[in-house]
Amino acid sequence: MAERNSMMNEILYKQAEYLLTKMQERGLINAEEREKIRLLNIETFSQELAKVYL
Repeated sequence: MAERNSMMNEILYKQAEYLLTKMQERGLINAEEREKIRLLNIETFSQELAKVYL
């Protein structure tokens, strides 16, 4: 069960990253805002992701 949750969190994180990229490409957020949100997403989706993506 824990492995499934971990996989789901990573999928959700990747989707959030994709959306952040699109938002930045369209000028809705700047690079600084994108980075702040990216760090919050890592904390939100999993501490395990922090080991991989930070």
